[in-house]
Amino acid sequence: MSSQYKDLKQECYEANMQLNALNLVVYTFGNVSAVDRENGVFAIKPSGVPYEDLKPEDIVIVDFDNNIIEGTMRPSSDTKTHAYLYKNWPNIGGVAHTHATYSVAWAQSQQDIPIFGTTHADHLTADIPCAPPMADHLIEGNYEHNTGIQILDCFKEKNLSYEEVEMVLIGNHGPFAWGKNAAKAVYNSKVLEVVAEMAYLTLQINPNAPRLKDSLIKKHYNRKHGKDSYYGQ
Repeated sequence: MSSQYKDLKQECYEANMQLNALNLVVYTFGNVSAVDRENGVFAIKPSGVPYEDLKPEDIVIVDFDNNIIEGTMRPSSDTKTHAYLYKNWPNIGGVAHTHATYSVAWAQSQQDIPIFGTTHADHLTADIPCAPPMADHLIEGNYEHNTGIQILDCFKEKNLSYEEVEMVLIGNHGPFAWGKNAAKAVYNSKVLEVVAEMAYLTLQINPNAPRLKDSLIKKHYNRKHGKDSYYGQ
């Protein structure tokens, strides 16, 4: 049966397989979605399907109100979080959630990841934020939907832009990342994991390691993202 969402499903499938290839997931714990803004839908991995068994046609199409538009399987248990982010952040095209070791370790420590070095500054100028653990009444409510609220509240409280900081840690849970498409969301998930590992090792070597100075933060971010950027081809 042909689908008008064939390309969207393929994009989502490839991004999910990349998540697995980059060693960012444990068994089936992790997911990526890809959005189609024109039709107000997004594609997401079905819940609990092993990566080696996953096929493009298994990908589920859902609208921003979590109604299944196409697909026979149940969508990821994190679907409501993805939907909330798409609904509230109009300029993102993909969302990823992983259970990558160092990212999760920082989330479990309930701490922001400090900006220690230029690898971090190449991607963002702020510490990687960690949202505080969810309040009990929200946990007992619409949990996955409330995770989306938790992310937006964290960004509002810390005065961060979702277009500049494309990643977050959920206290005691793990990381979410996003970007202009599903592939960029995966890319940002890997960057987050590497930066999390580097920061952890930095603190093992020197628990009082200084934060990267502002001049280097600006230099490294602007040479990739500024109006006069000159990194790459």
